Amino acid sequence: MSDAIVLLSGGLDSYTAAAIARAEGFGLHALTVSYGQRHVREVEAARAVAQSLGVSRHVEIAVDLSTFGGSSLTSAEPVPKDRPIDPSEIPSTYVPARNTVFLSLALGWAEVLDARDIVIGVNALDYSGYPDCRPEFIAAFEHLAALATAKGVGGARFRVHAPLIALTKAQIIARGLELGLDYGLTHSCYDPHADGAPCGRCDSCVLRAAGFAQAGVPDPLVTRFHRS
Repeated sequence: MSDAIVLLSGGLDSYTAAAIARAEGFGLHALTVSYGQRHVREVEAARAVAQSLGVSRHVEIAVDLSTFGGSSLTSAEPVPKDRPIDPSEIPSTYVPARNTVFLSLALGWAEVLDARDIVIGVNALDYSGYPDCRPEFIAAFEHLAALATAKGVGGARFRVHAPLIALTKAQIIARGLELGLDYGLTHSCYDPHADGAPCGRCDSCVLRAAGFAQAGVPDPLVTRFHRS
């Protein structure tokens, strides 16, 4: 069994991507980055998800991108809500170079572990217009990994797995349910309430709600907070 580094945010997508990698026979090492985001609830969700997946090791690392700002997720700028989502527009919730930073950290750990595979839950269909969620970005990072590491210079090939990149949110949810995932453990909201309940109005909440509706199943996270 080969080892893989999984970028685990605690969200629906990274949970599903990790479960797919596990089903394909990879041993999972999970990496969660606390990057100064306002929705730190997702880090707690990542811990629950990592435990559910039975990862070999779960590392949490702090890289405070709020030092730079530049995003409504890492500053006091309001998170956009109740707006039509236009994938051609890069919204204020884009965190500059976030996935490049995250993949670089995962690459460093992979090289130490002598692993060749990194898993990330990016999606190029039901997403909010982020440039670092596209197939071109994934391919470019694989090329960079071959040039930027001692193992790569020695002939090793690193592969970045993005199993969700061409799936709709509904398809992602359906695949996760096939794998027996409990989406009640996850967190997606960009601007949750004080008790952790999703706002239901930000882009991430809207995309998640649409995905569950199209999949024809209730969102267990919404059900849990409504009951409480």
